Amino acid sequence: MSQHWWRDAVIYQVYPRSFADANGDGMGDLEGIRSRIPYLAKLGVDAIWLSPFFASPQNDAGYDVSDYRAIEPRFGDLDDFDRMLADAHAAGIRLIADIVPNHTSSEHVWFKAALAAAPGSPERARYHFRDVNPELPDSPPNNWQSIFGGPAWSKTEDGKQWYLHLFDSTQPDLNWENPEVHEEFKSILRFWLDRGVDGFRIDVAHGMVKAPGLPDTGGDGTIEMIGTTQAPFFDQDGVHDIYRTWRPIIEEYEGDRIFVAEAWTDSAERRSLYLRPDELHQAFNFDLVLAPFQAADFRKAIDDEIANNAGVGAPCTWVLSNHDVQRHVTRYGGGETGLRRAKAATQLLLSLPGVVYVYQGEELGLNEVLDLPAEVREDPTFFRTNGEQIGRDGCRVPLPWTREGSSLGFGTNGAWLPQPADWSELSVEAEDGVEGSTLEFYRKAIALRRANKATGLTWLQDPGDNAFAFDNGAVVVVTNFGDESVPVERYGTEILLASAPLDNGTLPGGATVWFAK
Repeated sequence: MSQHWWRDAVIYQVYPRSFADANGDGMGDLEGIRSRIPYLAKLGVDAIWLSPFFASPQNDAGYDVSDYRAIEPRFGDLDDFDRMLADAHAAGIRLIADIVPNHTSSEHVWFKAALAAAPGSPERARYHFRDVNPELPDSPPNNWQSIFGGPAWSKTEDGKQWYLHLFDSTQPDLNWENPEVHEEFKSILRFWLDRGVDGFRIDVAHGMVKAPGLPDTGGDGTIEMIGTTQAPFFDQDGVHDIYRTWRPIIEEYEGDRIFVAEAWTDSAERRSLYLRPDELHQAFNFDLVLAPFQAADFRKAIDDEIANNAGVGAPCTWVLSNHDVQRHVTRYGGGETGLRRAKAATQLLLSLPGVVYVYQGEELGLNEVLDLPAEVREDPTFFRTNGEQIGRDGCRVPLPWTREGSSLGFGTNGAWLPQPADWSELSVEAEDGVEGSTLEFYRKAIALRRANKATGLTWLQDPGDNAFAFDNGAVVVVTNFGDESVPVERYGTEILLASAPLDNGTLPGGATVWFAK
């Protein structure tokens, strides 16, 4: 099998509204991203995954798309996109766009036409509309609950029909039993492939097909997006038929372009089905996002991913943080402990065979911002649960680039979410070129990974009860998940990189070391 770039890449997620603001309106934009391409090149990443930048009312931060072929004006225009893509390519960085095929915005021309048309019309057939039962006018068609809280059904203004939205009420689900929907998305894919994108991350890749008859779920109908519970609207076998029609399209284009699935499944085995040779190229493995910082949990997730993906010839895909989950510095305890463990986990991931995704700001050691005031929050989860769930804004706070300024260098006139004051010392300016900083650690780890590519994984004798060691074909890796130091002299003498200093041949708790073979 030929070696494709996407089999061992380091891919950096850019969240457009929070990366860099070039025009001073407090919101990140494409020109801001373009201005920071040199930073990403120096970090050493192979590609950018760019979260949605399409025209959108921004009720769900761009995952509510009103026009799939236009740029959100707050981010720029198509010319800005073309310049950004050209600069990325010139720097040797590919770009993966984020496509949203499960639902549109309620401002999309299709949904506006549906609301203007009669029940049973072709316009309404593009979505999931159901008649209101006059005997039970307040009872939705089934018990499905929105991922963001509350019912997954809302009534039309005339009260005659319900429409389905697995997310916010401004995000109506498309009906993928309708051939028009299929043809539209094939056209959208070609539009962006023609423009030069190197692939697509597919949002809610497991959610487009619903079980026949839209049956109730078990219990009260509540299903978490970030979880592994099977549901009649998630991970239905019919989604695979869609991807078998998409794969030939992307293969028409030169440049080794790819599809990446955001597919939450109940097992690594189910996830690997998305990766069969005639479907998608990668699927995020979220097991380590859900796992506690413990050796047994990490080892099981690693073994399951490698075994199942080997069966379909697909690369493993590793991730610790993204725009939907609490940053792993905070998940691992916060403060110095959380940062130490986060660096250890990152170094571990960078030594595994496969692809590693880095979420913007983790290379600075950023923590989750837990104390954002209610008046600045924008995540629909916060509002649909009346504040019971604080939502995802805390991992989306704009990046700090400088020690000073109204938004620490993010822009010139504040930021759409306020940054903590102590992020001044976590800024790029504060960490750039500073020995021992998290930024320099990431740069060195990514460079060493490139020079010492993993070819497999062989477990070695464990150094302790909550530690493990393995040979990846290029280096020997030891990670200590415990609190006590463990002896590691028998694994090697030449240290290539350690996330924390060793002491007389022992690896401290919450640390990873790479030994030359």
